[in-house]
Amino acid sequence: MSDTQKVTAHVPVELLRRAKAATGKGTTETIRLGLDLLAASKAAQEVRRLRGTVRLDLDLTELRSDRR
Repeated sequence: MSDTQKVTAHVPVELLRRAKAATGKGTTETIRLGLDLLAASKAAQEVRRLRGTVRLDLDLTELRSDRR
């Protein structure tokens, strides 16, 4: 993560305390994790939206052949 942007945000003290307790990390790491989770949630929502609209033609036996 080479590019960063310094931000100032007003965050409820109790929310930040609970989030830091949940992660066991500091403020910056906790906020980064929260932003990552939010972005991942949006991506998962988009994948769910596509459910049933993308046809996959997969041979599971062939895909699993490297496990032997």
